[in-house]
Amino acid sequence: MTSEVIYVADRESVPTLCQVVLDCTDARALAEFYQALLGLVYRPGDEPPEAGEADERGRDWLVLRTPGGAPQIAFQQVDHLPEATWPEHTVPQQLHLDLTVTSVEELLVQHERVLRLGGRLRYDRIDDPDEPLRVYADPAGHPFCVFVA
Repeated sequence: MTSEVIYVADRESVPTLCQVVLDCTDARALAEFYQALLGLVYRPGDEPPEAGEADERGRDWLVLRTPGGAPQIAFQQVDHLPEATWPEHTVPQQLHLDLTVTSVEELLVQHERVLRLGGRLRYDRIDDPDEPLRVYADPAGHPFCVFVA
């Protein structure tokens, strides 16, 4: 079998990354977590329903965007999702989000926000002189890093 290298001659032939999609057993709850953490807004029509109304979209698929409208992250409802056990390897993380801040002081501020919003600290390397970071699990168990860059 011969290995063939494919070169992209035209940038227009390259797909564009639209968003990252996270599976979850409670799409609304996870969307609310990331909406608050990252300052994103719901795609029109995906906002939480009025009190007492059914949350049809929240039981299937929700999208968050930047305030300017760029897609960022979506949430797909599934019936079952084993929580990643990282840094142990029983259930691999398969995907994680990297979030950056500009200083250790900001990392400490974000640490408090993450915990207040329902995230859990999984790994702490804040004292690393080259790349201070902390790894968290979101309410559904997906790992994400916040580090100084």
